[in-house]
Amino acid sequence: MPDPPFKTLSVVGLGLIGGSIALAVRERWPGVRIAGVDRKAVLAHALGSGAIDRSADSAADVADADLIILAAPVRQNLKLLAEIAQRLPSTTIVTDVGSTKQSIVNAAAALSCTGSFVGGHPIGGAEQGGFGFARPDLFRHRPWIFTPGPSTPATVLERVFDFARGLGARPSSMDAAEHDRVMAFLSHLPQLAASALMDVIGSSAGENGLRLAGRGLVDTTRLASSPPDTWRDVCATNAQAVGEALDVLIDRLSDLRADLQSGEAVTRVFTEAARWRAELMSGRD
Repeated sequence: MPDPPFKTLSVVGLGLIGGSIALAVRERWPGVRIAGVDRKAVLAHALGSGAIDRSADSAADVADADLIILAAPVRQNLKLLAEIAQRLPSTTIVTDVGSTKQSIVNAAAALSCTGSFVGGHPIGGAEQGGFGFARPDLFRHRPWIFTPGPSTPATVLERVFDFARGLGARPSSMDAAEHDRVMAFLSHLPQLAASALMDVIGSSAGENGLRLAGRGLVDTTRLASSPPDTWRDVCATNAQAVGEALDVLIDRLSDLRADLQSGEAVTRVFTEAARWRAELMSGRD
């Protein structure tokens, strides 16, 4: 087994993503020492399951690790980065797992820690969050996007790539602004659409009506179980791109609404949707 790219790891936030990283590291590199920061109940669960070796009260207490992963909600990660920026040893690398990247990449530049920080986004979410739903195979065969800045050393990017590969992911890099624009359509819009759809259907059909629903509604609204805290931060830190994505969806729905009788818009939208759905599923397991 190849040596781990990092011998010590600190995970700040042991929810679905942070917890899954800890479990995956434990499975892949059992000798890596893992520290965790979260609420006491979560830390007790993580310690009891063997996901972490020790717990700490704050990110500053674990800032001496080889790799620090900020896995709290997006806006909290911004505060955590500021908390540890001046305490980092020269050899420590910091990354995050947030689904918006411009805000934290800009923050790293303002804090003059771009040499040690590289933004990250593992694409391995699920409809329910929390350590209780974490699993070591969450990132297997999934993309893990990194968003280096102009001054990010190539060696830093290479090491986080090796880390992601070790957990079974497929690492790649892209510009932070382009990441946020693309994710507004690939991730943020589907989440908002599914939640809004479930809200409309539930409030209109009621409990009795929902008992009549078929599998299509269940599949379509799977994301509606997602917790709101994370998504408030996503919307706030990617408001422009998310707003533009919502505008495009609203326009398409308006086209359908205006053409229900003739069905031309229905035919056009359904035809294009089927084509893009086939492209989406092409080559997937």
